[in-house]
Amino acid sequence: MRINILTIFPEIFSGFISAGIVGRAVSKGLVEFKLVNIRDFATDHYGSVDDYPYGGGSGMVMRVDVVHRALSSIEEPGYRVLTSPKGEVFNQKMAEELKEKHTLTFICGRYKGIDARIEAFVDRVLSTGDFILSGGEVAAMTMVDAIVRLLPGVVGKEDSVNTDSFVSGLLEPPLFTRPGEYMGMKVPEVLLSGNHESIRRWRMKEALRLTMERRPELLDKLEMDEEMGRMLTELKKEKGDEGD
Repeated sequence: MRINILTIFPEIFSGFISAGIVGRAVSKGLVEFKLVNIRDFATDHYGSVDDYPYGGGSGMVMRVDVVHRALSSIEEPGYRVLTSPKGEVFNQKMAEELKEKHTLTFICGRYKGIDARIEAFVDRVLSTGDFILSGGEVAAMTMVDAIVRLLPGVVGKEDSVNTDSFVSGLLEPPLFTRPGEYMGMKVPEVLLSGNHESIRRWRMKEALRLTMERRPELLDKLEMDEEMGRMLTELKKEKGDEGD
């Protein structure tokens, strides 16, 4: 996979693309990055990329001509993504879709954003959530990390990826490791039992419990089998009993 990133702060990405999962993917030759400094395409010797907004108002807006020139400098931009708080909220399903692209290009805005006409030159506008960042770089890193770790050969044990939160539609169940007891808190006995079927059922029920408590809206989209439906009914009864 090739990933192009357009930004006015390419140095922000130096550690990101050389460490951790992403760095491993680069070292294995599974991902190649190209960082494009938008300032290199400014029309003046100051490297100006922004200007005052038409119609007045506070803040500065990145110029469409400068950003488009930067985008046009890439021979094969592939699938073009603009990071913006006004975009669709990025999720695991989108990460699965985007990992199939041969080339991705991320455009990172700054200031109040980029002139709206830039959207005529992109395939998708994506956001990482209902909050404002100081720039699109962190949002792009978040999306890239989620995408790259799904590529075959990046994560050592691919089963680890397949059991992550959101992959099944549920949050991941609680995880434990050594020590078996810490400050009076013990690892659930079932996880020490060696009974794989009991462990599977426990994990499924705890995933449902955690999702019901923290992200109940996910349950509305979940395709449940009979066993999951039964467990959810039990959990709702337990919750009702606790409220009595």
